[in-house]
Amino acid sequence: MFSKVATRSGYYIYTHTEYPSLVRGGHNVMQISVSDKEVFAPTQHTNLLVALNQETIDLHYHELVEGGFLLFDVVSNLDTSKVSNNVHIFPIPLAKLAESNGGSPLMSNTVALGATIGILGGDIAHLKNLLSEEFAKKGEEVTQQNHAAALAGYDYARDHFAQFTTSTLKPKEEHSPLMVVNGNQAAALGAVAAGLQFAAIYPMTPTSNILHTLAPLQKEYGFIYKQPEDELAAINMALGASFAGARSLVATSGGGFCLMSEGYGLAGLAELPVVIIEGMRGAPATGIPTWTEQGDLRFVLHAHQGDFPRIVLAAGDAKEAFDLTMQAFNLADIYQTPVLILVDKHICENDQSYELFDYSGYEVDRGKFTTEKIENYQRFALSSDGISLRSTPGTGNHLLANSDEHDPYGYSNEEIENRNQQMQKRMKKLETCAQNHMPAPQLFGPDKADVTIVSWGSNKGSILQAIEQFDNVNFLHLTWVNPFPTQAVRERLQKAKYLINVECNYTAQMGGLIKERTGIEILDNYLKYDGRPIYPEEIIEKVNKVLGR
Repeated sequence: MFSKVATRSGYYIYTHTEYPSLVRGGHNVMQISVSDKEVFAPTQHTNLLVALNQETIDLHYHELVEGGFLLFDVVSNLDTSKVSNNVHIFPIPLAKLAESNGGSPLMSNTVALGATIGILGGDIAHLKNLLSEEFAKKGEEVTQQNHAAALAGYDYARDHFAQFTTSTLKPKEEHSPLMVVNGNQAAALGAVAAGLQFAAIYPMTPTSNILHTLAPLQKEYGFIYKQPEDELAAINMALGASFAGARSLVATSGGGFCLMSEGYGLAGLAELPVVIIEGMRGAPATGIPTWTEQGDLRFVLHAHQGDFPRIVLAAGDAKEAFDLTMQAFNLADIYQTPVLILVDKHICENDQSYELFDYSGYEVDRGKFTTEKIENYQRFALSSDGISLRSTPGTGNHLLANSDEHDPYGYSNEEIENRNQQMQKRMKKLETCAQNHMPAPQLFGPDKADVTIVSWGSNKGSILQAIEQFDNVNFLHLTWVNPFPTQAVRERLQKAKYLINVECNYTAQMGGLIKERTGIEILDNYLKYDGRPIYPEEIIEKVNKVLGR
């Protein structure tokens, strides 16, 4: 709600949410960055800390900057002795203000939100409008209680701490409308925009909110969402829908994708389009399931036995999650093979402000697809580009989806010549895809630089935020993993004076893939695997060390 107050006032935001791997309880915290210009990443410092308990002060007081603010409930008798004398302390009777204005102590957070808006010079009307939207289903009484609680906090802060109030959130007279969206929501909306017809998703952190976003939209946008009993059922349902001609989606995390790997290979051999969103988190096994990581890159490239064409894309932020999901549905249909989109917890669950996504130029491309009856139809006919004409049940064409090696009609066939021809036909798809659809990786910063950072996925935001501090650093951002833009990457890295590979995993998985595909080994790796994202400050410190500063 604070983020939406900021965006409705004309500011950009970025939120970073942390919570423990517990069903209930534990320390939960959300950091919100606000700026006049776009914000791409969280930060290691805090200007204003709202502490609803002692644990919050104990864990985060060291993040407060000189001249920062600490807001807490004075009645709670919280210990602030460790807090710097250069931090302004704002004790406010949060629970008492909530109760005295017709609410309950549970509304202390609403009082704190109102006080925060007051200290930062925000518009209380924006907050009241948001509270009305949030509590509309709970009735007018609850809405009015929250209005009163927010206003009480706002007035108390303005009356008691007037000398410290700022204009940080002062509404701008003119600004473009901004939306607050996370990667899960963006991927879900990208699927809808791409003409999604069937989704089977078993809930698993960090992609569960994809299903929460999709489920209410089924009727309005004409697709079916099914929550199956497990991930095996999910991918097999999606493949069945794909066989019937529907644009199909599954979403899961690494553990769920383990269960989907058999269906992954079936899609490759039976040449069934399906889009798979894989949200990475701390691993292996259950690992640290509510924290972020980029450890599944090699896994998705080699899951299932044997070789088959798989297209693997990696989103760097919510906007890329939206765009790549739309693109994935076309790629899946055109190349009749699974397309997997890698995201991670850092993208999935952190909000960012954007101007409204524009998909007006998007066109659905079903590829070589027919609903007409064709004499002597061969579902797996040999072709120069590796792609056969696809049909659906009910057209009168003879259709098989065979998990054995098969001949052009789909019947099992283990003969040498047939095996070679069908394998070569399928694998040809990757070459065709690279020629026709794979873009060059994006370079941020100057063409010539003293330091070139190479990375992928959600590190994008922190790196972009960091390189704003330098005029001699650039950044190569990789979104296509398979097929891999070998020539473009090799040419760019050969130009570099000094290379740093940045990843959130232990073994520099992208660095290894780059060496495998280009022959270039990046010797300096900045790796992090503690479940926390890489912060801009960490990138800045690393680059400064390389530059000798």
